[in-house]
Parts: sequence; structure tokens; C-alpha cells
Amino acid sequence: MMHENELAKIAVDICYKIHTTLGPGLLESVYEAAFAYELEKRSIQFTKQQGIITKYEDIILDVGFRADIIMDKKRIVELKSVER
Repeated sequence: MMHENELAKIAVDICYKIHTTLGPGLLESVYEAAFAYELEKRSIQFTKQQGIITKYEDIILDVGFRADIIMDKKRIVELKSVER
């Protein structure tokens, strides 16, 4: 398993590559697929659209939060898209 800081650097590098290759304005699902592809090329384990349990005091909040990508069970990546 990699250290969280190393995973963060890889995530930034991947995002930069995707941005320079595809540019802005596409759906988040396109960027998510490209990000997953780049992780596969690097043999980094990940999950997509994984539900996250949220606990507040003594209760579980049913808020339906899903992480776009979780890298190596350590780093959550939330992808956003903009028009330009």
C-alpha cells in the first residue's frame, strides 16, 4: 500500500493529464472513467461510487454519500466538472 501523500501526488498528476487531454466541459462520468483508467494503468487499487457510512454521535445518518473514487483504501477523490 502507498502512503497518502504519494496517492495525493498521483491524483493531482492524473487530474492534470486528464485536464490537458480532454479539457473542460464534459460530464463528471467521463472524467471518472478516465481517472479509473489511469489508476488501472498504474496498478493502483480503487473503488468507484462507494457508499460512505456517516455517523453522528450515536446515530447513522442515511445521507447517501458516495465517494467518486477511493484510491488504495486511503484517499477519497471527488471529481468536479466545469464548463470552461
